[in-house]
Amino acid sequence: MMRSLFAAISGLQNHVTYMDVVGNNIANVNTQGYKASRVTFQDMLTQNISGASAPTADRGGTNPQQVGLGMKLGGINTIHTQGALQATGNSTDFAVQGSGFFIVKDGQRVFYTRDGAFDVSVTGELVNPTNGFKVQGWNADTNGVTDVNTPIGPITIPLGQSIAAQESTLATFTGNLDARVAAASTFSTTIDVYDSLGAAHPVVVTYTKNAAPNTWDVTATSADPNVNALTVDVDGLGGTQAVFDVTGRLTTTGTPMTIDVDLVTASGAGTTGVTDFTTTVDIDSTTQFAAAGQISPSFNNGFSAGSLLTFSVGPGGDITGIFSNGTTRPLGQIATAAFTNPAGLAKAGANNFEATSNSGIALVGTPGTGGRGSIGAGVLEGSNTDLAREFTNVVVAQRGFQASSRIISTADEMLESLVNLIR
Repeated sequence: MMRSLFAAISGLQNHVTYMDVVGNNIANVNTQGYKASRVTFQDMLTQNISGASAPTADRGGTNPQQVGLGMKLGGINTIHTQGALQATGNSTDFAVQGSGFFIVKDGQRVFYTRDGAFDVSVTGELVNPTNGFKVQGWNADTNGVTDVNTPIGPITIPLGQSIAAQESTLATFTGNLDARVAAASTFSTTIDVYDSLGAAHPVVVTYTKNAAPNTWDVTATSADPNVNALTVDVDGLGGTQAVFDVTGRLTTTGTPMTIDVDLVTASGAGTTGVTDFTTTVDIDSTTQFAAAGQISPSFNNGFSAGSLLTFSVGPGGDITGIFSNGTTRPLGQIATAAFTNPAGLAKAGANNFEATSNSGIALVGTPGTGGRGSIGAGVLEGSNTDLAREFTNVVVAQRGFQASSRIISTADEMLESLVNLIR
């Protein structure tokens, strides 16, 4: 009879723990990136009253007789299922879609989190604004190249940082010259070529139909007073004619057109203060078909000086800066981590996890690779707490507690009856 009392006590104690876990899950129903916990129970040591016996020729075998001594907590496991994604519209909010964790650091300790409510600090670093932990990844070098094979570190997004001007050395023209038009017909396009100081010089490139078959005269002009002269070389030999074959393709495919920009010298009006330069134009995509004609620049590597206005993050965690001069440049790469056994991670508070000996080491890499999920920008991951299941667990825990308490009261009544036998 005393065994029933102690068994019931174990039921009371562990169902209280069960209710604690369920209550914490419900309390975190609106916590970003929260992962719910699940309680499992096990029976305790069993007392053998009699053992099993093997069958003989005369009688069958007997089963063991055992009395259980209660129950114990088997485990409290973290369930790492995906939480619902909630759109916020904030460019510094991120969510991992799939497996994986963001990596944050407080200087010495490394944490892993699904909470992507980040912001840019006053020093330009991407951080968790509630605790200042720095988001880890890779920064691009001055040429916009990100080396993901180097150790990770704090990600820097230098909003307002200036980007130097770049001279227009490469450009591309695409389009079609209508083969049906009469001689002397023209098609024109305008491209802004930039000098080394970032000053734009508009250049009008005109294609004029020649009387010779499949031949167009190419000229370049500019109304810019800082441009003294323009020289066009279509075929690399000083020619100024674009010649097409019977298939509508250039006969000089592979040879770019060049435009030499001769700027006004220091002694002239409208001094620019920079040297002359040459822009190489890829015209291989230019055709001559019997179709509507239009020529336009599709690429220009030159730009004026600008400053970083904002940034965007792609599904692969790549961070691209958007500058005031309309250019974009890679700024870095967000790193994510995957674990062989994510359930082995230890909760460290503030929506963070820490690696343990049973979680395995962090497999750090770029999102979308090696089992690491992709990144969604402008969204946050909500809690994966299932309220319907948790409220059901509340009832289960409550009834389990009540049943155990009822065992105690019943055993007490039986003991009282036993004591009263000697009256």
